[in-house]
Amino acid sequence: MFFPFAFTSVCTGELRALRDAQSRFVNDDVQLLAVSCDSMHALRVFSEQERIDYPLLSDFWPHGNVSRAYGVFDDEKGCAVRGTFVIDKNGVIRWVVVNDLPDARDLNDYVKALESL
Repeated sequence: MFFPFAFTSVCTGELRALRDAQSRFVNDDVQLLAVSCDSMHALRVFSEQERIDYPLLSDFWPHGNVSRAYGVFDDEKGCAVRGTFVIDKNGVIRWVVVNDLPDARDLNDYVKALESL
């Protein structure tokens, strides 16, 4: 999943919700990865502060290249929008949802998407 910025209200809420609900969808076949254009240093502090125990990955430099590759980089704001991708073990994208910056994602959609595979 891509998220705009650590330490912002909607992103913090989403990442906390993912932290608290991991048992609903993370297992031997599912790994949660969260990506933002924040620096790795900011993400480390954020993960420690929020007790995030899944990987937070930095797309800081070259700035936004991974977000751009997935088509979720907002050039005007300089960050990723809220894009979520379910990628199978063969590297095939099986499910996608992209929300605008102010719109949090629904965790139940993640669970439904994974159950449908």
